[in-house]
Amino acid sequence: MSIHIIVAKQEAAHLCLAFRQWEAKAMTDTLQFSSDIAFTPQVKAIQARKGSRVAYARVEQGGGWRSRIDENLAEFLGAQTSVLLATASADGQPYIQHRGGPAGFLHVLDDQTIGFADFTGNKQYITQGNLAENPKAYIFVIDYAHRRRIKIWGRAQVIEDDPALIASLMPKGYKARPEQAILFKVEAWDTNCPQHIPQKFDAADVAEALAKRDARIAELEAELAAVRAPG
Repeated sequence: MSIHIIVAKQEAAHLCLAFRQWEAKAMTDTLQFSSDIAFTPQVKAIQARKGSRVAYARVEQGGGWRSRIDENLAEFLGAQTSVLLATASADGQPYIQHRGGPAGFLHVLDDQTIGFADFTGNKQYITQGNLAENPKAYIFVIDYAHRRRIKIWGRAQVIEDDPALIASLMPKGYKARPEQAILFKVEAWDTNCPQHIPQKFDAADVAEALAKRDARIAELEAELAAVRAPG
């Protein structure tokens, strides 16, 4: 499946306004390497003590982790129906919340921005409260069927007062009520090896495969009965 990164003019205008307001108050961290977003001095010290620092230093010298959404990542995100969004309060208390929807509910708006409609839920608003005081966020995506996982670091913002943007991010025909939108600006992303990922399949995919199998069995049984018929 080919995913094209396209932003409509109207949607782009909403995004520009939202990001101007956001960037005016955003923190301005400067990282030597994109992977420094996770590899803090303490992390690097532990890597050195346990023998992996040299290997990761080579990754850094090669440019570090990717910081732009390429076509492969866009395609991967466009196929997902479930992700985990991590945030933390100002004092560092972590929180992870599930976000889901039909394939395509994650929108790649440009090569650094992911957006999605935030549906009405249990109204605890922990994620929104965390982002109001600490914009740093993290998206974890795992594809069990293909045993692949993606880690995405960045900053996120909740948009409540832009009905046009929210409507543009709403999956067509999906029976949910969008309350607001979340825009996630990618700062770094990396992939994990498939080690220890159990292979699982969606119930809908299994049902489709079984239906095809049953149809083929019925077809073969009909052919066999015709061959065995007298005369």
